Amino acid sequence: MNYDHFAAAYVRGQIMKFGDTMSLDSITNRCITCPIDELTDDELVLLAEIGRNNDLKMYRFKEKESIPRVKKVIGFLKAFYPESLLDVGSGRGAFLFPFMRELPYVPVTSIDILPHRVDFLKTIGMGGIQTLTAIQEDICTWHIPSGSYDVVTMLEVLEHIPDAEKAAANAYRIAKRFLVVSVPSKPDNNPEHIHLFTKDKLTSMFNSVGAEKISFDGVNGHLIAIISKGAENE
Repeated sequence: MNYDHFAAAYVRGQIMKFGDTMSLDSITNRCITCPIDELTDDELVLLAEIGRNNDLKMYRFKEKESIPRVKKVIGFLKAFYPESLLDVGSGRGAFLFPFMRELPYVPVTSIDILPHRVDFLKTIGMGGIQTLTAIQEDICTWHIPSGSYDVVTMLEVLEHIPDAEKAAANAYRIAKRFLVVSVPSKPDNNPEHIHLFTKDKLTSMFNSVGAEKISFDGVNGHLIAIISKGAENE
């Protein structure tokens, strides 16, 4: 699975929602009904072209090199292939799409507080990426059973959340085996970054919710914390 499949799924999802208002003269029934990974290269190109002709933002699916912190996290996750993954604050999919490309059979749930981000990912799921579920939720207040997801990722998210401690506690509770967090490690000029975390601050925060096994890595001005739920779950 690659970015062409995500793009085609997005267009198919839009057709399912708004087909009567889109220019679909060249579309075939197979392009809509065939499993997404069975479409030919020509069919994938056709769907992308339909998206562009209908002013969809297809640039979001341009193939690009994964950013270093994303590659580092995916490398860790590939080592044990999670049974399920919850991605908190998926945004435009900077981590989500590379992860799903590398581990296409892992069921992924994305939560975000922004409705347009959720709608974007829901459309991709509707269009044929059956392993993807998108939900509008707040990680600070989401009430689901503890250990609901094998792994929880929260990448470039904590620095945006006013009550970061509450978000960290709930994310740790929801994770079954690992919680993976990345944050900026140096000050920047992003006005939406309201916290700056160090290893000591992250350690203290996660220790306070019961985490004892925390390891750190880092790339290009970003700190990555891998919080384990304990040896019995590894």
